[in-house]
Amino acid sequence: MVDESCKGKSCATCEKRKMEGEDQLLRCKLDRIRHKIIVMSGKGGVGKSSVAVYLAYSLALKNYQVGLMDIDLHGPSVPRMLGLKGLLGVTADQQVMPNLYRSNFKVVSIESMLENRDAAVIWRGPIKHGVIKQFIAEIEWGDLDFLIIDCPPGTGDEPLSIAHLIPEAHALIVTTPQQVALADVRKSINFCFKVKLNVLGVVENMSGLYCPHCNQFIPIFKTGGGEKMALEMGIPFLGSLPFDPAVVEGGDIGKPILETHSDHPFVKAVDQVTVAVIQALDGFATGLVAH
Repeated sequence: MVDESCKGKSCATCEKRKMEGEDQLLRCKLDRIRHKIIVMSGKGGVGKSSVAVYLAYSLALKNYQVGLMDIDLHGPSVPRMLGLKGLLGVTADQQVMPNLYRSNFKVVSIESMLENRDAAVIWRGPIKHGVIKQFIAEIEWGDLDFLIIDCPPGTGDEPLSIAHLIPEAHALIVTTPQQVALADVRKSINFCFKVKLNVLGVVENMSGLYCPHCNQFIPIFKTGGGEKMALEMGIPFLGSLPFDPAVVEGGDIGKPILETHSDHPFVKAVDQVTVAVIQALDGFATGLVAH
């Protein structure tokens, strides 16, 4: 529930809790965010960050208040995919202002805090945990309907930190159809079970190549593996997204395809996944899905 007494950029409740300690301030910030979704994958190269960006953007296009937090500290890609440049600003009371992609879409990434965006970040676990905590407590997120958290692949320090800092978060698992990706995704799902993170469901990315010339789908990685695996593990399947060269091009130039191709098959698939995510969250809220 959102703390109704917590209004404005520096409310009295936040100031009181700040005096009580950083953990209370962290909780104050999180209380103003209705849904927290951590986007995970078992291995790299499955398009996890793309799914995080497109889900966040799609929710914003539906007029929700959305934040996107990139905690892939060693390989951040979100700012480049959205064409965001420059460092984040700081307010007089030392709160960091997120980048605004649009008025209801806020973005934070470690890349937007580095003078040299190509600098290597060499940090161990405890430092990572502290940085992720700061990303929540010291960022001026305000009131959000959704906070989408783009996590690095695997089951290392970053997802462990989120499980500790945001135990109410829901995990969205991204995979591709081939068996090597599905084997790693099972580990991610079991990780969520072990640390008691709610699993929102699985999204199968690159589920067939969309050919812009013949308007057909070519199963370059096969299809249906993600749905079958989700069924076997007893978790929801949220939908499939095709592989499309236009998506790659849009990410490279910082202009997501959602901006220009409203009738495109990929855009329609993103919308279907977004609707499925909203419905799955409603299922958790009403008790129709087991926690």
